[in-house]
Amino acid sequence: MPDLHLPRRAALATLARGLVTLAPLAAVGPLGLTGCAGLLQREPVRVDLVGIEPLPGQGLELRLALQLRVINPNDSALGFDGISVALDVRGKPFAHGVSNERGSVPRFGEALITVPVSVSALTLVRQAMGVASGSGDRQTLDYVLKGRLAGTAIGGVGFESRGEVALPAGVLSR
Repeated sequence: MPDLHLPRRAALATLARGLVTLAPLAAVGPLGLTGCAGLLQREPVRVDLVGIEPLPGQGLELRLALQLRVINPNDSALGFDGISVALDVRGKPFAHGVSNERGSVPRFGEALITVPVSVSALTLVRQAMGVASGSGDRQTLDYVLKGRLAGTAIGGVGFESRGEVALPAGVLSR
């Protein structure tokens, strides 16, 4: 009759070998990990929405070009080879998009990046109805811009910014 405990013994032996291999890392402990984290510490990148331009639409969607100012407060350049963004307006998802634009933001410098985004017709109608029926200051719309610059040395840099977009005077007056 075969030994049914053989696979379990093999698994335990593999686990024991793995623990023996990791033991030196455990001995280094927090000191080793702190050293690595110190090398990767960077000030957060700031990304501001500085412009919105219309693009030709496709089907039942609105296309826009978001102009973003990326500010690098670090003492080394920030290289990127792609960006993804999501724009929420009045607390609701509004637009999203990606770009494979490549570039670099100089140390203690800034760069402008344009990202095309899509807005579905249904989302646009919902937002318009919400603005028209909402209360409070309806001449500005609050937004949250979230995204990620890809391709940096540490795999990507996330960002989030908040602000308000001013509507032209009289747009929503009754």
